[in-house]
Amino acid sequence: MAQKRSENTYQKIETIFKRDSSNIIMPYSGFVYPELEWLRNCKFDATEKIDGTNIRIEVKKTIISDENGINSIRYDVSYRGKTDAATIPTPLLKFLELTYPEEKVLTSLGIEKLITPEHFSEHRWTSADDAPDMYTIYGEGYGKGIQKGSNYIKDGVGFIVFDVKVNDVYLLDANMKSIAEKLGAPVVPYMGQMTIDEAIEFVKKGFKSTIAENKDYGAEGLVLKSPYGIRTRMGQRIIFKIKTCDFVKRRAKYGTDGPCDQPENELYNKK
Repeated sequence: MAQKRSENTYQKIETIFKRDSSNIIMPYSGFVYPELEWLRNCKFDATEKIDGTNIRIEVKKTIISDENGINSIRYDVSYRGKTDAATIPTPLLKFLELTYPEEKVLTSLGIEKLITPEHFSEHRWTSADDAPDMYTIYGEGYGKGIQKGSNYIKDGVGFIVFDVKVNDVYLLDANMKSIAEKLGAPVVPYMGQMTIDEAIEFVKKGFKSTIAENKDYGAEGLVLKSPYGIRTRMGQRIIFKIKTCDFVKRRAKYGTDGPCDQPENELYNKK
């Protein structure tokens, strides 16, 4: 049963293709996002998709008032899974707490545990209300005991960053990478800029993971997003995935990578 997505859960990354009644991708029947057809020849930033578990490092603001009614700010760090109800595997949680402790996380974001009014101007705030309510570092926990993670790390676990958000705004990749560097955390491997068709062909052929200890391990696929956070008309940031296994399953079912008759999925007709 799917877990209920919490307010700050990372946005769902859709597979680019619609699926037939057998849950097999339909590469010749349009895209999940109709906007992608219009953007088909645009270059997207492509990163390797890591097969692990979604992790959030959340930094949440609390306003503290003293006896004179003067407001200071306290920031608290917590480690969360894909949803608030998700349980982080014990070895991974211990790794996160040891490798990325609270002080290190706060420093990477350029903030302190307690920020008093006399220091607000250093952050370009005029009051406690100006300070962000939430910073979130999103990444993938991976390694031994997590999905097929032993191919990535045979005898341990790791955390790799793929996005940073301040309140509800995702930072540009350059700023995300700067924060990850200060945190001492790796960033998902950048595979270059690709059009949608270039990315489809790249994944269809299959490629080896660039971070796995097992050098023969095939990558799960690609995640693509626009360099400047373009959104759909419904306000969702455009980000999508293309998975190698989807093409493998289609070949096994229909014996081809080319066009063929596929039974429609009625769910798409209801949208």
